[in-house]
Amino acid sequence: MLSGKAKYTIGQVVKHRVYPFRGVIFDVDPVFSNTEEWWNSIPEDVRPRKDQPFYHLLAENETSYYVAYVSEQNLLVDESGEPVDHPEVEELFGDLKNGLYQVDQSQTH
Repeated sequence: MLSGKAKYTIGQVVKHRVYPFRGVIFDVDPVFSNTEEWWNSIPEDVRPRKDQPFYHLLAENETSYYVAYVSEQNLLVDESGEPVDHPEVEELFGDLKNGLYQVDQSQTH
């Protein structure tokens, strides 16, 4: 059952539990809020529940940068201390401190 509270926060660096990518969270949906087409494209044996927070990540892997949409159950804290090299990180966030990017107040509305 949904607790109503996200485990991770905006600016936090996380990694995927199964797939080899990591990223910084820039938005959180309290429950699944993507298309049914997207949902159905996930293999059924690894498809996450909809009644949990989903996170929008500025993601990176060894070959590319992209935006990922990941369920809470599939995320882990990235404890590497390494910055995320996604080109949009510096547009949205300030410095990386203790695994958390500071929200750049000059970019907020």
